[in-house]
Amino acid sequence: MPGGSAARGYEFRVVGCVPEAVAEAFPELEAVVLGKQTVFYGDVIGEAHLFGLLARFRMFGLLIVEMRPFPSA
Repeated sequence: MPGGSAARGYEFRVVGCVPEAVAEAFPELEAVVLGKQTVFYGDVIGEAHLFGLLARFRMFGLLIVEMRPFPSA
């Protein structure tokens, strides 16, 4: 995202089944439980938004095991 604030899709995989009340703290992301992980995905608008999301995951004690941007279309 260097030099711009264009939205880019991201996927965040965290350990465990995240309770709905915690998932609601990420209104800009969708959440789905897949096995022993919860996958959050959605648009991230700029670097500040990305770092803010990472801080929020940490604040809730969620361990991110994988983070990746969606492939560009």
